[in-house]
Amino acid sequence: MLDTSKSKPKDLEAIARSGGPLRRMAARVPTYLTDLRENPAWLPMFLLARTMPFRRAHWLTAKPVSPASGVTKSMFGDIKPEDAAAELKRSGIFTGLTLPPEIHAELTRFGHETPCFGNFERKLEFLADDHADAERRFGRTILSGHHFERVLQCDAAIAVQQDPLLIAIAKHYLGGEAKLITTRTWWSFPTKSASEADLSRASFKFHFDLDDWRMLKFFFYLSDVDADAGPHVYVRGSHNRRRLKHQLTLLVGHSAEDVLSYYGEENAMTLTGKAGSGFVEDPFGFHMGTLAKHTPRLMMEIGFGVSKPSKRRYHGEPVIR
Repeated sequence: MLDTSKSKPKDLEAIARSGGPLRRMAARVPTYLTDLRENPAWLPMFLLARTMPFRRAHWLTAKPVSPASGVTKSMFGDIKPEDAAAELKRSGIFTGLTLPPEIHAELTRFGHETPCFGNFERKLEFLADDHADAERRFGRTILSGHHFERVLQCDAAIAVQQDPLLIAIAKHYLGGEAKLITTRTWWSFPTKSASEADLSRASFKFHFDLDDWRMLKFFFYLSDVDADAGPHVYVRGSHNRRRLKHQLTLLVGHSAEDVLSYYGEENAMTLTGKAGSGFVEDPFGFHMGTLAKHTPRLMMEIGFGVSKPSKRRYHGEPVIR
């Protein structure tokens, strides 16, 4: 089970305070240009989906859920998708998902036995258990290791992304047109040598996602996650209200003081839990990852959206067709 205790995000963010926002935006310009060339509809989404009037207008176009969208034989038991969707609409997050032991075991084995790519760079390839050696070998600080499209070689990952409960929750929340967009697994590594430039490439700051007009992300811890293993932090209720200055800026990342002074420090949830525990959130709500201090964290994400899938994403997640 997940522990959703109150966080101390100001302290967590201080650990990972990084470079300026303009530098981070400049680093992502090539990604944005690729998105625009691939799909011109990306630009109005990127500019307007951050504003509540346009966002609410888009939600009005959601297709009704088919009566035949009931859940059968889910690996997650008898959770009702309507209940999960109702909680998501209220708070932006729903906990209580648990992977079956055999699925979790296969995913964990995959994570250890499959080479990952450090810091989103394919030239930095190594096994997670060889992280310390990889940092010495490459002469680089390595904070993360993504498996990219290799996750599609894992039968357990395919089983999770195709589970009828996940699909039903997505349709009840996003609308009948909801579709699977991304699947990824990645490691977060503790390191003593991270610079501000290294940290600026990670998500150690409150931010919201703008991958689509409407999106839902399922997360599963594949290793035990305590306060020192990089727990996820989510600000409840921040998905359906937005401070005006957070709408009228191209920046998606904001300081903890700025976010919590408006959305309420009491609404910040730090999600810790045993391996196999999971949750689903509306990523338009403010959230952040935190730095793994002592032990590495293995995590899985399944993303649903409503628009045409991109051939590539900033995080390098594969597209499921």
